[in-house]
Amino acid sequence: MKKIFFALCAIAVLLSSCGKDFVTVKHNSSEPMDEYFINQERMYQSLIAAYDSLNWLDYFDQYVNALTLTPDVMADDIYAGGSNEGDQPSIVKTHYYTLTSTEQLDRIWTICYSGVNRSCIVLEYVDRVPGMDEALKNRYIAEATVLKAFYYNIMWKYWGNIPYYDKNLTAPYFTKQLTADEVYAKCVENLEAVFEMDALPMKAATGEEGRVTKAMAYMLYAEMVMYQNDEERYDDALGYMEEIINSGQYALVSDFAGIWLESGEWGSESIWEINYTSEGAPRSWGSPLTAGGTVYPMLIGIPGATEASGFSDGWGFGPVAKHAYEMYAEDDIRRDGGILNYNAIYDPIPEDKMRWQGTGYYLLKYVARRNGNHGQIADGDMNHCNNIRVYRYAETLLNAAELSVLTGKDGSRYLQEVRDRANCKDSGTDQEAIIAERRKEFLGEGKRYWDLVRTGMAESVLAAGTHEWRTEGWHSGKKYWPLPQAELDKDPNLTPNVGY
Repeated sequence: MKKIFFALCAIAVLLSSCGKDFVTVKHNSSEPMDEYFINQERMYQSLIAAYDSLNWLDYFDQYVNALTLTPDVMADDIYAGGSNEGDQPSIVKTHYYTLTSTEQLDRIWTICYSGVNRSCIVLEYVDRVPGMDEALKNRYIAEATVLKAFYYNIMWKYWGNIPYYDKNLTAPYFTKQLTADEVYAKCVENLEAVFEMDALPMKAATGEEGRVTKAMAYMLYAEMVMYQNDEERYDDALGYMEEIINSGQYALVSDFAGIWLESGEWGSESIWEINYTSEGAPRSWGSPLTAGGTVYPMLIGIPGATEASGFSDGWGFGPVAKHAYEMYAEDDIRRDGGILNYNAIYDPIPEDKMRWQGTGYYLLKYVARRNGNHGQIADGDMNHCNNIRVYRYAETLLNAAELSVLTGKDGSRYLQEVRDRANCKDSGTDQEAIIAERRKEFLGEGKRYWDLVRTGMAESVLAAGTHEWRTEGWHSGKKYWPLPQAELDKDPNLTPNVGY
């Protein structure tokens, strides 16, 4: 059964990082903010609010900004799709590497700074709650600190040089723009401080699935360290991966396809998921920030899918490239456990139903299924119940394998465990082989693009000549998106990213 942790909090907070036209901090009481946090229950509401921004990382303010799709359309195995090039044009520009300061997915910026702000509220006020148990207080501090780093991590990877703060801003609401290296240093130092506190459980207790854990924080740390190529921290990151492994609290599951079903949520392989629920879900196009389900399965759903197939008639974004399906051996369970070759199983999709860049291959991991929005009470398309699997134990193993190679150790046993589960017969054990294994394991999970960038493979793999749709290839100048023009207009001290 799905465990629901996220809910709307009574607190409405700032929705931008800098600039003058802020929303005023409010709550549903007439009490001043300084006098609001008088008990543990109200602080718990504030902690929930810090999580709530995660739910908007599929759709926000009329823009699709899906956490996994956005980086995947910049890589080589997932296309933009949709009805045509004018359908969600910012996704298409992301796909083509032609984003501008005025045409981009800047709602991700807004969402993440909202999450940062909400996390900072917890950190600012938690010490003021009278009589709060010290261990519980430390857990709240740890959770809010990790969430803040998670939100910054997203913006750091997209924009690099961003305004950074650890304490919420006051008028005139400007803060220093840090370099990407400085943002990274702040985030990992904050995570290391959390590790020193030792206030988080390795795994969430039953009924608390979705809360930050030590394992989740370790995975975030390893992700940032590896993306930064921070050699001085490789040993630490490896140690944290091995701590997760040696804890015995996580394990691969034998049924790969089952991971992605509702019944597979929070299985033994799951380290952290973003929770969505359909039962009683009130989310709607008119109220997209209301807690509930997700629109992502419909976004990548199968146009023209028949009722007999068991899949919903969707909108055709994010089609899987044919070459991606064909890179797997026939008996690799990740091929048909993660990708749906619809036309080979069901009546072929009629030509007039095929969408732009359509391939006939769909991401089975998240594609909309009939009754996938069971029990919803608002807009059915918005309220599918698929959790987003952010970190899986398979990634822990592959992180450990790669970090072992990078530190001159033998981590082949970790790599082999992933291969054995998949029936994969590949034999290489160097970093390139591990990246190839990650490509197969995490197809459609938003990992591939970042792997190509951090390993220096992006320029060759994502060259225009290697892609049937792109006329412009990736180069190092495309690592960061242009800063949103709205933010540049608000703060004259912001420096645009190079090349924009």
